[in-house]
Amino acid sequence: MNRFTSIIIIFVFTASLVVGQDWANLERYRKANLELTPRKAGEERVVFMGNSITQVWPDFRPEFFAPPSYICRGISGQTTPQMLVRFRQDVIDLNPDIVVVLAGTNDIAGNTGPMTLDEIKGNIVSMCELARANEIKVVLASVLPAFQYHWKPELQPAEQIFKLNSMLKDYADRSNIIYLDYFTSMADKQKGLKEKYTYDGVHPNAAGFEIMGQLAEKALETARKSP
Repeated sequence: MNRFTSIIIIFVFTASLVVGQDWANLERYRKANLELTPRKAGEERVVFMGNSITQVWPDFRPEFFAPPSYICRGISGQTTPQMLVRFRQDVIDLNPDIVVVLAGTNDIAGNTGPMTLDEIKGNIVSMCELARANEIKVVLASVLPAFQYHWKPELQPAEQIFKLNSMLKDYADRSNIIYLDYFTSMADKQKGLKEKYTYDGVHPNAAGFEIMGQLAEKALETARKSP
């Protein structure tokens, strides 16, 4: 190995480290978090924590996030371990009354490596426990149905999603947490996302987000009344 080759290898290795330094994408909302105005007395604050489905929601239904109390903290492609790493910065430090957690589909897709359903559930449970330890009410959302991932067409996620949702509902019921069931209203007979609610089989369209907004509002109203 000559000196030039050694320099190239060191450069590539260093560059890969730099790219991987913000694995959880903490930088994504750092500025926005700092720019949030302090909460006024009696003002409600709800954080929606999630992946691309949460991230693009304001693009399709901006009116849902028009009230300053609803804060979107979704990041495209993220898995539950990444969300868990940024949960303090993007949820707890914002001092919300309620957090809506929607996570798990990218774990099933293997976006950051293989994950068992128990491991996915464990990370989601950890987020819920962190929230409750900081006196933040939790609304735990079901994973949206998906028959196939367009970026991983070889996978068949429908049954895995169904099983994970059963695990999450059981945890929510046992833990006195509000369970937000998107799946039942949005799934077709194959346990995929109904065609009228999606543009790619995974992400909702405007009609899909309209249904999600209605269901979320009902769950939030229940959470507001809970002790």
